[in-house]
Amino acid sequence: MNLKRANSFQLDWMAVIIFTVLVIFGYFNILSAAAAGEFVSYLDITKPYGKQLFFILSSVVLIILILSVDAKFYERFASIIYLGSILSLIGLFIFGKQINGAISWYDLGGMTLQPSEFAKFATALALAKYISDLQTNIKEQKDQIRAAILVVIPAGLILLQNDAGSTLVFGSLFFVFYREGIPQYYLLFAVFVAFLGIATLKFSAISVCIVLSGVLLMYQLFFKRKKKKFRGVFTILICSIGLCLGVQWAYNNVLQNHQKDRIGLWLRLEKDPDKLQAMKRNILYNLNESEKAIRSGGTFGKGFMDGTRTKGKFVPEQHTDYIFSTVGEEWGFVGSSTVIILFVLLILRILYLSEQQKSQFSRVYGYSVASILFVHFLINVGMVMGLIPTIGIPLPFFSYGGSGLWAFTILVFIFLKLDSNRLNEW
Repeated sequence: MNLKRANSFQLDWMAVIIFTVLVIFGYFNILSAAAAGEFVSYLDITKPYGKQLFFILSSVVLIILILSVDAKFYERFASIIYLGSILSLIGLFIFGKQINGAISWYDLGGMTLQPSEFAKFATALALAKYISDLQTNIKEQKDQIRAAILVVIPAGLILLQNDAGSTLVFGSLFFVFYREGIPQYYLLFAVFVAFLGIATLKFSAISVCIVLSGVLLMYQLFFKRKKKKFRGVFTILICSIGLCLGVQWAYNNVLQNHQKDRIGLWLRLEKDPDKLQAMKRNILYNLNESEKAIRSGGTFGKGFMDGTRTKGKFVPEQHTDYIFSTVGEEWGFVGSSTVIILFVLLILRILYLSEQQKSQFSRVYGYSVASILFVHFLINVGMVMGLIPTIGIPLPFFSYGGSGLWAFTILVFIFLKLDSNRLNEW
């Protein structure tokens, strides 16, 4: 019986099939977006679709290597993998190549490598390692701080490289903390901070501070009659005012002009109609063309490589961040819905498998995988459809790029390897 247990290996084929379908479907959309109107040579590595085919084939090799390694390897060497990732991020400040204003790539001759993509699974491994340690109690504040530092370090380094999109992804790991038992008021605090930040930008810091002061004063007078409770209410008020002023200052002095313009358009901050129209024509050009492409697809789409706006290359960078617009135009509402359903199914499957794990390390890592995929998917699709400000972030398995595809492949299949070892764990 012990021998049978030791030799047990059960790969979750449902997750593998969904992953495979997404990758193949993504490749066809890259092919359509990048090869519109030209002769297709599938093995031409000078073209995005040729490179992506190479990345897909090499991902198969990665999968074989990941599954062939003992599952305990990822837990034992999680700290070393994390340290290597941090060093690769630091090295960008010396050897990094600047592309589109961000110093996020190493130039390797014929290709570039983006360490921030690999930092995501490395951080997930390190976080799972720390939380699952017998000496760690995530419900205690000191351990919460230490775990948060593991996330903040790579996120901060990536932010310094002017890659705000990738930085946001690390915030998704908050869901992991919540699953493992941190107090509910942390979630309420996060929602409150987000609300104050948006309200400050929309209505000004002074207006928000005045309203907040009035609300807290009324709360103190009618619900907290004990004077000793006033100190807590006063502390909340002072911290909130500081937050509002800090958000206003950061918006005016830290964010770059294009970032402020994107947020300003999303929140409708610009009041001058002429300037607003000029901003829409310039800043929102990608978004407007993307929305036109999606709308033109109708219910069933125009067909593979028959999208007129895709053929005409109306949407800049359509094979990368705006790849979902190709799906909308050529595959229509039905195709877009199918992609969304597949992503939801994959995320739900990973969450389900995470709850089945006997090891806390595997469970925490599984929730990290689901959280990272969810935020990537949510932001990218929301951005392309105009629901959230434009943020440069790829759609997993769809957007062109070797670093992204390799990193997402590693991210998912490390978890599937851990899950396959579930029967061998006591």
